[in-house]
Amino acid sequence: MDDVMRTVLIALGVVLTLFLLVVGLLMWRFRIPPRGVVALATAGFYLVVPVDVVPEAVLGPLGLVDDAGVVGAAVLFALRVARARRVLVDSGVDFRRRRD
Repeated sequence: MDDVMRTVLIALGVVLTLFLLVVGLLMWRFRIPPRGVVALATAGFYLVVPVDVVPEAVLGPLGLVDDAGVVGAAVLFALRVARARRVLVDSGVDFRRRRD
């Protein structure tokens, strides 16, 4: 049992590391503000937590629909926030912090 637990924890660590790298890449590439990052992190947390709205154990592959919906909604939200930020920057709003 100890080897199984170690393997699960290593796999979870690898998945979490990959998720953080993808989120970091998205933040850097698309200039996603923190609200979008929180939405993506929450969607990632929902995927990891075994409690689902529509459980896979009961409905099989159809249970993945809610997971896909949560991730899709988070990605769309993050892209809309990034697009709104880009529009504001193009119109002259400065998001850098001023040091007085």
